[in-house]
Amino acid sequence: MKFLVLHGPNLNLLGTREPGVYGSHTLADINASLEELSVELGCGLSFFQSNSEGELIDAIQNAEHGFRGILINPAAYTHTSIAIRDALSAVGVPCVEVHLSNIHRRETFRHTSMIAPIAIGQICGFGPDSYLLGLRALFNYVKNS
Repeated sequence: MKFLVLHGPNLNLLGTREPGVYGSHTLADINASLEELSVELGCGLSFFQSNSEGELIDAIQNAEHGFRGILINPAAYTHTSIAIRDALSAVGVPCVEVHLSNIHRRETFRHTSMIAPIAIGQICGFGPDSYLLGLRALFNYVKNS
């Protein structure tokens, strides 16, 4: 069982970008923690980060071949990208949306997610643990489907 982990725009700056909001963990730290969990769960992971909406959509469309689910932090595209939502919906691969911060406790424009209505779930506000909780939830969902 293999899952695609997608990181949206500006997540490559984790560790230095607004540490009061996003913490001090880097994207490499998060990916390493996910790798450790994947060994425990017995699944494979493939990671992709892009600041480009089109590249994220291409990765989603390609996920239909070989991936059982998508763990996605669409970052700012969460609130604006109907195109990413449509791609996730079109491929029919289950996805879990994750965020480091609690988007519902932040600025009003961050309260709406284009992704949540088509995701099997959304986990936010737990820092890097959001990713780990999301992977566990996605794994269990696929395993029990």
